[in-house]
Formats: sequence, structure tokens, C-alpha cells
Amino acid sequence: MSELKKALSPVHVWAIGVGLVISGEYFGWNLGWGVAGTLGLLIATLIITVLYFTFIFSFTELTTAIPNAGGPFAYALKAFGSWGAIIAGYATLIEFLFATPAIALALGSYMHFLYPSIDVIPAAITGYIIFTLINLLGIQEAAWFSLIMTVLAIAELLLFIGVAAPHFQMSNFLHNPFPFGWAGVFAALPFAIWLFVCLEGIAMVAEEVKDEKWALAKGYISALLTLALLALAVMITVGGITSWEQLSTIDYPLPESIGLILGQNNPLTKLFASVGLFGLIASFHGIIISYSRQMFALARQGYLPASLAKVSSKRQVPYVALLVGAGLGILALLLLDTSKLVILSTIGAVVVYVVSMLTLFRLRKTEPGMNRPFKAPFYPYFPAIAFALALLALLAMVYFYSLLTLLFFGGLLLILLIYRFQKKPTQSSL
Repeated sequence: MSELKKALSPVHVWAIGVGLVISGEYFGWNLGWGVAGTLGLLIATLIITVLYFTFIFSFTELTTAIPNAGGPFAYALKAFGSWGAIIAGYATLIEFLFATPAIALALGSYMHFLYPSIDVIPAAITGYIIFTLINLLGIQEAAWFSLIMTVLAIAELLLFIGVAAPHFQMSNFLHNPFPFGWAGVFAALPFAIWLFVCLEGIAMVAEEVKDEKWALAKGYISALLTLALLALAVMITVGGITSWEQLSTIDYPLPESIGLILGQNNPLTKLFASVGLFGLIASFHGIIISYSRQMFALARQGYLPASLAKVSSKRQVPYVALLVGAGLGILALLLLDTSKLVILSTIGAVVVYVVSMLTLFRLRKTEPGMNRPFKAPFYPYFPAIAFALALLALLAMVYFYSLLTLLFFGGLLLILLIYRFQKKPTQSSL
């Protein structure tokens, strides 16, 4: 059986979208201060915010026209055939599979902050086990869990801003704000992308959305607006609490900030860190949903082993993909640190964005009569801006993080060679 259950409403879609990304507000972005300073990272974030606004408004056209669990893989398959599909599918898997262990490490770090006797790695592995099991219960149950976690995470961020904002000092934010000049802005792009990365994962649950013309579009756009406002508010607030050097190397900048305001031993500091787990859980849970659907879609089309497309008869979830994805994620967190995981994930993301915008242009040309419930506004300008900024970010990563980009493209080359010399999968209609 390879049918997925349709059970999601626009509110679920919004919750999954925000949930996929909201952990980016809790950690990861602050690593960008180490390469750019506060002002450098803020400029990088504004550039990336423009990228995501133009990209999501353009990408939603593809998602609503081709509602397929494969997401960018399915769109590229329709536009460019198997070779384009492999590139898009590989990049998407790298984006989601490496984002998840980064969040798992942050979960472990938060637990260690709360209870120093708990080690980071065992806590991260335990998180994988728990949330993979929750996803095995079914998409409707998983979506409701995502909705609850997302609402709690947003409430916690608003509480953080309310507590921290009165302690904001411009002198702190402008302390050594641009230490590496414009080079730092480009070096910080992957950490700015981390504030939005995986948002396009909504596409991977498109087959499970109840038939409503605007459901996906409503979910995407409302999620993007929510995340953009929260990202800028959190970044600016934290930057004004203390010098950025104190917060640029840790995986728990928000509870550390509250600790500086209220005192490390204040019960409210511990309570805040406990509540802060909701944001990490929301993203961790949501990305597990997305990477399992991507593996399911690739396997269903014949690009991955067929066993990954198996769906449980009762719950109608891709259980093999869930279990294999968890195994790969645990291996990654054992081998790489948070910074490397973030950069690898964002490399995959910008490749997805480049390929997706090329796909949009091609399908507009080759299939002008395709049913498009939502059309990209200001075409061709929005997708052109998204394409140019994504390509700029990719080139910056190649320059500043050459070994990691070599690892990414080396893996892609290997996948392409394997495909070249194996029996080709049969393309089914999308």
C-alpha cells in the first residue's frame, strides 16, 4: 500500500510549517555572530528574509500545482526528468536529514543546561527514538502534536521577548558589530538561512492535505510571516542583552540570556529553559515528518530502495522511511558538530531553491496550461530574485566552507554515477 491519508487543514499546515523552522529561533543563528558580529548577521538575515519571501511566494505555485509528497523532487522530475529529480531529491534529503541531528544536539544541550548530569549525546539519541515513535502513530496525530508544540513555542518566544526587551541596550548590540566587514555578511548567510530552513518541507505533506484550493498557500504564507517577525525580534533582543562574544558558540543562547538577566540559579531561568524545549521539539518533530515523506516519494518513484515506500496498513505512514531516517540522523550527530550540520543542511537548502526556481521557469514555458491554483505574484521578478539570492548564498558557501561543499557535491556526484550505471527507474505520472 502506498497511499497517504488526507487529514490536514490549513491550520495544521501553518503549524507544520512554523514547527519545521521555529527551532532556528532558539539556536544556530547565534553562531553567525562568530563570523559576522551583530550588524553583519542582521544584514545577512535581511538579505535572506527577502530570499524567502520571494521564494515561498514562487514555490507555492509548484506546491499547489503538483501536490506530491516528493516536493522539489516531484517538481524537478516533471520539468527536467530523472537527472533534475535526482539533484533536487538528494539536496532535499541532505537539507532535512542534517537539520534534524543539529536540532537533536540542541535538545541535548538544553537538557544538559537544565540537568548537568544528563549528557548531550544520549539525550539527543533519546529524542530521536521518542519522536520517531510519535510519528509512527499517524499523520493526524503527529499534526495535532505539531500544532500544540508550535503554539507553545510561539508563546514561549513572545514571553522571552517580553522579559528580555526591557533589558535591551543599544551599546551591547553595537559592540564590535561589524568585525569582519562584508566578508562576514557572506560567511553568515548559512546561519541566517537557518532561521527559515526547511520551511518548504510543507510540500512533503501536500498529499495529506484535505482538498481545499488555498490550504497550502494559506499555510505557507502565514508560516513565513510568523517566522520572519519572530526571527528579527529574537535576534535583536538577544543582541542587546550582552556582548555577542558570550553567546556566539553555544547551543542555548536564549536560556543563557535569561540567566544573565535573572541569574543562573533563578527558578524562572530553569523554567524558561524547560519551556524552551517546545520550540526544539516542534521543529524536530516536523522535520521527521518531512524527511520520511521525501524518502517515501523517492522510493515510490524507484530512486531509492522500494522498501522505503512501504506504508503501514493501519496508520498509513511510511514506517520504514521513518526508521531509516532516524538511524542516519543518529549517525550524523555522532560524527559532526552543530555548526557543520547547520552548514550542510543549508547547502542542501539553497541547491533546492536554485533547482526549484529553474523548475518554475521551465514549467511556465513548457506547460502553460497546467492547473495552477496559486500563481507566483510579480512573475518573473519574484522567482528571479529568489534564484539570484539563492545562487549568491550557494557561491558564498562554496567560498567560505569549501570542505563541506566538497562533501555535499561529492555525495551528489556519487549518486549521479550510481544512477548512470544502474537500471533506470520507471517514471510514473505525478
